[in-house]
Amino acid sequence: MTHSVFTAEQEAFLLSRRWAALATGRRDGSPQLSHVGYDWDGQHLLVSVKAYTAKWKNALRQPKVSLLVHEDRKQLVIYGTAECIDQDPARAALTARVFRRLTGNAGLEADEAFVRMLDEQQRTVLRIRPEQATMQD
Repeated sequence: MTHSVFTAEQEAFLLSRRWAALATGRRDGSPQLSHVGYDWDGQHLLVSVKAYTAKWKNALRQPKVSLLVHEDRKQLVIYGTAECIDQDPARAALTARVFRRLTGNAGLEADEAFVRMLDEQQRTVLRIRPEQATMQD
């Protein structure tokens, strides 16, 4: 069993939300922010992104990222390292997991039609390993 960087309160907060601001580093060193949906699998935050977006290109070049999950003034800030996944079957399985979380469609499967849709949309996945987390009220 791996040791989580999250306290029980932080993990409960993370599981009760679906949306975050993802910060990646641009080539010139400045931050780039994106509003993203995510899933927490108990070890990694999973974020489905398109291969032509800045967040994907930034994470390929510089995998250190941060996420802000918040509700009103309460916020959870997570720092971690992103792994860029663009090969099946991992890409399809992880993206299906994110889509199930965001849509509530528990029956969504990573079947051939789903893989075709991912290819058409140029979808990939960032699998983020949390390394530090802080919560503020």
